[in-house]
Amino acid sequence: MMHVQILGTRGIPSQHGGFETFAHDLALFLVSRGHRVTVYCQADPTEYRREDTWRGVRRVIIPASNGAWGTIGFDWKSAVHASREKGVALTLGYNTGVFSILYRIKRHPNIMNMDGLEWKRRKWSTIAKAWLRVNEWLGATLSDHLVADHPVIAEYLRRHTKASKISMILYGSDEADERDGAVLEEHQLRPKQYYLVIARPEPENSILEIVSAYSTKTRKVPLVVLGRFLASSRYHAAVLSRAGPSVKFLGPIYDREAVWGLRRYAAAYIHGHQVGGTNPSLVESLAAGNPIIAHDNAFTRWVVGESGVYFSNKHDLIRIFDDLDNSQSGLEAKSKDSLCRYGEMFQQEGILLQYEELLQRFAEEAPLTKPARDHVAKSV
Repeated sequence: MMHVQILGTRGIPSQHGGFETFAHDLALFLVSRGHRVTVYCQADPTEYRREDTWRGVRRVIIPASNGAWGTIGFDWKSAVHASREKGVALTLGYNTGVFSILYRIKRHPNIMNMDGLEWKRRKWSTIAKAWLRVNEWLGATLSDHLVADHPVIAEYLRRHTKASKISMILYGSDEADERDGAVLEEHQLRPKQYYLVIARPEPENSILEIVSAYSTKTRKVPLVVLGRFLASSRYHAAVLSRAGPSVKFLGPIYDREAVWGLRRYAAAYIHGHQVGGTNPSLVESLAAGNPIIAHDNAFTRWVVGESGVYFSNKHDLIRIFDDLDNSQSGLEAKSKDSLCRYGEMFQQEGILLQYEELLQRFAEEAPLTKPARDHVAKSV
């Protein structure tokens, strides 16, 4: 048995993005395999620091303020706490890679999933991009081992470290069997009579291009968009202002079964991400048998393969949507292609087993003891 500490997410159960979903699934998998798992969870600043157990997973819950500084503070407190215990740390993301120095000092094994090229996101200021690039280098240099979720990311990381320090492990997904269609009734949708977008509304995710292209005319079926849109954001306001009557914004939906229901019965999934590695949402759409309409880049093409329909700009999207208005006859074949790609590359259990094997390679051999309650209280 080993003790695995999962850091770098907002916590479990998953209610946010791909890393939270992955942490959720990996934690439960490792517990089912007899391992002890601790997940660090970020709470509102009005809450108090505490521990609890969720489905066999120990959760260390740390209050933190909102925004970048709050996240940095949360990551620091989590790293301090984790470095004081026996175990192997799995850090998801390099945004605060500088804190890996703690593990080096204490000779505490730390594996880091390097995620995508976060510093390339257009939303970041020059200072934020510089911070991310420095932490990318520090995380890659100071961690004991790196995980890349995509061959492009693995190749990129070789500029920071030797190839033997990098393992490529993809994201996986459970199989998408029949799902409850109640969420469709709730939002007045019909099976296979809508297209779906699930993404943070940010420029590099092409949300504005997708919505604008779809809204050039009234379409036969709606475009359903999941995500949180804030009135204070200029980009969000631009997306909302371009949306025609065929676009339905459902807001953020955190219930996993509801999201799976929307995926399972969508006529197609539209994926606009321009940067990043293997995107978990894209993998889940392959598992759901969604025909994929995706931004044309090296990351997405490797994941979806030749079965996808690709676009580079708004004009490509208009042409694709116009073609779909005229006929959807090719979507059934594309659905089979997606399921085939999923079966070849992204089945969940095999991928989680790869993580278990890697973590065991670095787990400390010293006997694991559960820390005393008063010690935990003082360590964050």
